[in-house]
Amino acid sequence: MTVMTEHLSTYFQDHRAGAAFGSDLARRLYEENKGTQYEDFLHRLADEIDEDVATLEGLMERFDVGKDRMKEVGAVIGEKLGRLKPNNALTEYSPLSRVLELEGMRGGVQGKLGLWDSLSAVAPFDERLDADKLASLVRRAEAQLAELREQHRLAAQEAFAPI
Repeated sequence: MTVMTEHLSTYFQDHRAGAAFGSDLARRLYEENKGTQYEDFLHRLADEIDEDVATLEGLMERFDVGKDRMKEVGAVIGEKLGRLKPNNALTEYSPLSRVLELEGMRGGVQGKLGLWDSLSAVAPFDERLDADKLASLVRRAEAQLAELREQHRLAAQEAFAPI
């Protein structure tokens, strides 16, 4: 038996668009935080997110689902527009930017966890889904969320309660 692909196609495309946004944000966060206490974590996170995007694309191929270019372009434009927010620093990266962008990453990883959870729920009904691989992806997303929470706390302290 296989899962219904009518809804799954849109679901994959929506998550792929979100992944484009998340990948761009993760790379920018890493680039903006080189030389800081956040650098190592953000570099690893950006690499893991790129791996997750590749995994999602592989799943989409298995289900014969193509990318929705309009959704992806919209996500990329949205990420770029997000850079225009006032952050009390016109020409440089701000501690407030870091806090807000880490919050955005937390939301994105939470969404990705929802994707892996949903696919895990239907894996027993479709041989194209590997339950063990999905369980591994769930664990990684949960670890990313825990680390993002800690990094966010540090960034908030730095931005709002400098010592």
